[in-house]
Amino acid sequence: MTIALVLEGREQEIYTCRTSNTVEEAARLLAEKRIGALPVLQEGNLAGIFSERDLLYSVAREGAAVLSRRVLEVMTSQPITVEPRTPVLEALALMTRRRIRHLPVLDGPAFTGFLSIGDLVKYRIERIEAEAEQMRAYIQSA
Repeated sequence: MTIALVLEGREQEIYTCRTSNTVEEAARLLAEKRIGALPVLQEGNLAGIFSERDLLYSVAREGAAVLSRRVLEVMTSQPITVEPRTPVLEALALMTRRRIRHLPVLDGPAFTGFLSIGDLVKYRIERIEAEAEQMRAYIQSA
């Protein structure tokens, strides 16, 4: 089971922002879409991630004045990423070890997806349930 399989079955739109957006614009998008992080793009390439944590830490440091700053100034640059061929369990372990909740997916330099830990856990549970059902069907047919 790879990240590519998770992305194939996913129908959710990926919301993004640009490095030139203000922190207020990005925070508003997080709230409107009820999401925890946004991939930050610059000229179509992944430049970083803007997350609830980035917002919280920057407001705690600078107060409301940070809302007029650019996302580029407060985002997490050089985010941890995975590739489409990364196994799901490896990605989950990485997220647990690094205490992160979102992973950009890069195929070479191209940004191809964005996953939350919830997306991966949901996929894993669905696979486990499908395997259990197959086992029950096998046992009943024997």
